[in-house]
Amino acid sequence: MSTLTPRAVFVVRETDYERLIAHHATRDQARFFLESRSQRIETLEARHHAFHAALAQARAVVPSDWRQTLVQRADLDRFLFAPDDLVIPVGQDGLVANVAKYLKDQPVIGVNPAPDLYDGLLVQVALDQLAAVLRASQAKRAQTEQRTMVQAQLESGETLTALNEIFVGHRSHQSARYRIQCGNKAEDQSSSGLIVASGTGSTGWARSISSATHLTLSLQCEEPAVGYWVREPFPSRTSAATMRAGKITAKPLRITSQMNDGGVIFADGIEQDFIPFDWGRCVRIGPAPHALRLVVG
Repeated sequence: MSTLTPRAVFVVRETDYERLIAHHATRDQARFFLESRSQRIETLEARHHAFHAALAQARAVVPSDWRQTLVQRADLDRFLFAPDDLVIPVGQDGLVANVAKYLKDQPVIGVNPAPDLYDGLLVQVALDQLAAVLRASQAKRAQTEQRTMVQAQLESGETLTALNEIFVGHRSHQSARYRIQCGNKAEDQSSSGLIVASGTGSTGWARSISSATHLTLSLQCEEPAVGYWVREPFPSRTSAATMRAGKITAKPLRITSQMNDGGVIFADGIEQDFIPFDWGRCVRIGPAPHALRLVVG
């Protein structure tokens, strides 16, 4: 058993104001840029200060005998999480998805610093609840959800894990060509790519595709299953379009690339962090072997 005191790991991303200043170097240049587009820097500045006030309030309720640290989203791939950490994303729902793939079984306590701006589907803990939730989480008494995640594994051993969805397709607007196999059924397809989403992700990109195609799957957040949706499949002499959506449980979806170049696989909308998926490469996608342990407040 560890003799170290608990560690609260706060996860944040740059505010819009901070990114704007980083891009334009000075506040005056950033202000000029926004005013030329009929926008005011004061709006972003006020949100920036409100966020940091909320973050300071959140960090202040951590028990004084605990350890705590702050991690920027851009540094997550270099940060070493310990098994006993309590992970506290402070920001938008997407921040939970950003950190989820780096965890195993650590509790995630998403804090919504601006309920008037963010939906809070994943950042469900209010600032005035945080102190009690931290104590309950450390004592393993907090109410949690085991959110199923999605994992893609290539024949080379490379893997991608996502909380919401994994995309397979072409990096541009060209048609993606591949062979898809689910169970005993398989066909060659030409489409705008496909996504494999968890129950959590089914309320996002997957919901948009489902609404447009009227292909709805029943998929719960804690259900050990994921679903796939094909975007705009095109039937032709060499491609079919009968496998447009389906649920994946124990046996993963198998996809083999038929693209000479430009094929990609990426997770949770982060296009720049992709795995090349060119001709002949094969990927298996299904429920990840571990779930996100989300504290619900």
